[in-house]
Amino acid sequence: MTDLAYLPGLGERARKSRARPSALAGWILPLALTGVWEAASRAGLIAPNHLPAPSIVAITILHLAQSGDLTDHLAATLGRLGLGFLLGAAAGTVAGALTGASRTLRLLVDPLIQGLRSVPSIAWVPLFILWLGIFEASKVALIAVGVFFPVYLNLMSGIAGVDRKLIEVGRAHRLSHLDLIRRVLLPAALPAYIVGLRGGLGLGWMFVAAAELMGASEGLGFLLVDGQQTGRPAVVIAAILLFALLGKLSDIALARTGQALTAWQDTEGDR
Repeated sequence: MTDLAYLPGLGERARKSRARPSALAGWILPLALTGVWEAASRAGLIAPNHLPAPSIVAITILHLAQSGDLTDHLAATLGRLGLGFLLGAAAGTVAGALTGASRTLRLLVDPLIQGLRSVPSIAWVPLFILWLGIFEASKVALIAVGVFFPVYLNLMSGIAGVDRKLIEVGRAHRLSHLDLIRRVLLPAALPAYIVGLRGGLGLGWMFVAAAELMGASEGLGFLLVDGQQTGRPAVVIAAILLFALLGKLSDIALARTGQALTAWQDTEGDR
């Protein structure tokens, strides 16, 4: 019998059909927990002033959307995150590429960056406020710092960890330095770089929440503080759920972009 996986196009369709149930499986646990949460709230097992029912949280989000406040808060958060991510990823890419390609730079620069990487995010807040003020610049700088370190670390490690035999093959074919980077180093380090971008994006979402706690007048982080100060737990839960949802959607978009860029790979994750 002919193996369908080896027929043109059928193997790819078979893999995609197997991937659909696994993608949907990720919704089972969140939906189940939401159902248990709603049932426990309606049964009076959970105090509504501590953890409002999902239906109450959904109504709160709907009211925020109808009033137009939700659009303003989302635009503020996404704007800060987008700019901070671009700046942090660009700086991490340059630093990671240079230190990964140069052993001398790696010995000189990497220990300092690794030391700074251990500094808690909240420790940067007073310094950025002193340097940049309490407005947007300090918030964007804090987000960029959070994004920088995962991008730098993964790209530097990815380039430094490229198999020496691949480099020797490139030199044997008399590739120029730029061609060696473009055709050998970059493709080999690309999977690690994408992981770094995803890690940086995840930390960016965490840092934007911290940034919006320091004097913001709009944003999802502001909603958290406002809900806490006015005794509205539904608003707090709504902001947390929106952070989780937007973070997951942005990670999915970045992951799929990475899959398209590394489609030449044949890995276990593609099975």
